[in-house]
Amino acid sequence: MKQGKIIVLSAPSGCGKSTIIHDLIEGHGALPLEFSVSATNRAPRTGEVDGVSYHFLTTEAFRDAVAQDKFVEWEEVYPGRYYGTLRSEIDSKTAAGRNVILDIDVKGALNVKRLYGDAALILFVQPPSVAELRRRLEHRATDAPEVIDQRVAKAEYELSFAPQFDRCVVNDCLRQAVDETRAIVSRFLDA
Repeated sequence: MKQGKIIVLSAPSGCGKSTIIHDLIEGHGALPLEFSVSATNRAPRTGEVDGVSYHFLTTEAFRDAVAQDKFVEWEEVYPGRYYGTLRSEIDSKTAAGRNVILDIDVKGALNVKRLYGDAALILFVQPPSVAELRRRLEHRATDAPEVIDQRVAKAEYELSFAPQFDRCVVNDCLRQAVDETRAIVSRFLDA
């Protein structure tokens, strides 16, 4: 059986990454990809299912998994709140010949590339400019101005990692960004 491959998309908040991933998995011309289920130590919300929405772990179990190097990437997103990708989540799917797509931050993406090498394709989705990203975040009208300032500052930091990615896609026009990403991922899966 042919080993599955790993695709990682990273992007600053507001760059359309989740929309692109959704289109790749479920849109017209969907690719043979399975979304990687992340692990967290938070409690399930109403309607969430363990192993489908997230792998729900206790704080102790999450910390034990970190100590045992069971994550390909993890982060303390908020004080005491952890999220990460279990190595077993990727390895079980790729060993069965299935392709996995991950939506993780830039440092996590680079770590996946370090661990899996040519079996992983890491893509960075970027805005046409930081000014345009700010405009998009303001247009959403979901965040306070200080939150937008924090997101823009984080985006500027994340953009500094773009040259280390296999490919970058500029999301100036969502349809074009989806099509370009689909073409890049299709070539990688066919190689």
